[in-house]
Amino acid sequence: MTGKRLLFVTNESYFFVSHRLPVGLAARAAGDDVHIAAPADHVWAPPDFSVDALGEYGFTFHPIPLSRRSRNPLREAATLMALVRLYRSLRPDLVHHMTVKPILYGSLAARMTGVPAVVNLVTGLGQLFVAQGGVAPVLRSLAITGYKIARGHPNAWTMVQNHGDLEVLTEAQAINPARATVVPGSGVDLNAFPPSPDPGGTPVVVMPARLIWEKGVQTFADAARSLKADGVNARFALVGGTQPSNPRSVPEHTMRQWEAEGILEWWGHRSDMPEVLSQAHIVCLPSTYGEGVPKILLEAAASGRPAVAADIPGCREAVHHGETGLLTAPGDGAALTSALATLINDASLRGTYGAQARMLAEAKFSDRLVAERTMTVYKQLMDQE
Repeated sequence: MTGKRLLFVTNESYFFVSHRLPVGLAARAAGDDVHIAAPADHVWAPPDFSVDALGEYGFTFHPIPLSRRSRNPLREAATLMALVRLYRSLRPDLVHHMTVKPILYGSLAARMTGVPAVVNLVTGLGQLFVAQGGVAPVLRSLAITGYKIARGHPNAWTMVQNHGDLEVLTEAQAINPARATVVPGSGVDLNAFPPSPDPGGTPVVVMPARLIWEKGVQTFADAARSLKADGVNARFALVGGTQPSNPRSVPEHTMRQWEAEGILEWWGHRSDMPEVLSQAHIVCLPSTYGEGVPKILLEAAASGRPAVAADIPGCREAVHHGETGLLTAPGDGAALTSALATLINDASLRGTYGAQARMLAEAKFSDRLVAERTMTVYKQLMDQE
């Protein structure tokens, strides 16, 4: 794919920068005209992010009215029509949709406007496929129906980030496995996250994540409390910012209370993750969320850090149990506590797991490899045009 017009559509522009920038840069380096469509009024974005960054990379930004959480039919219709207008005016050769609403509405818009090629990237099944009760089953059914409609484009391809999601979506007939590829997450810059030796001293366990309950924040705090009560000498730190607009966000006062009790530290949002990981001994992610492949686990592996994570799709792609870290049943606080204690008390095992984690990152998760695989899909679709 050379000299083509490529449009990425996502529900947050910062997500493109944090998770798909290498792909955009690879397309630009190949001579393609790269455009990004996303909301201009972010529900949440890191304080160090600005839409201006997209222009600095040589991309053209197009604001669209899209709300991740809206269920208002009029607002949803406005999103669809905005995409139709954009596709008609821009006339992209290929559109790459990321996350649920861009896939659903963008695929419809692409069919309505005759976009030649479409890539739909499922970045994880998210809370929609995990939640029980309430309107969750209805919304899940609607999403599956939408995916089925999306696959109807005559020249579309689906990317998923782990084999578990591929199986779930295939079983639901939401995707065609013959036109789908597993691309292992967003990849990691191996040079930006160099391996470093175990820092020594009091072990530091960090949990970097979006601070929503489904990421396992409560389970992490409970494990820290239990280990400290047992006299284990370790520090525990949450790394991430608050999301006041998200009803599932952990309130700031809760984290402040944990700090006051001496259970854990809250380091807030950090833009220097290589430095954070160089100070850490263990990375923890006890998520129950429908993960794709968590970027932090790839960054931890590249940095040579062992991880303790939930045994769920996505996490088990990035953490190989008994080789690069430990996996525990999601929501099992006792198992998480035991796994953390094992690594806190065994520096040699941490070193072994960390070294093997770096080798795994080099073999499977470099951002260069992810970009190459994505560009291969682009070329395949454009050749079929």
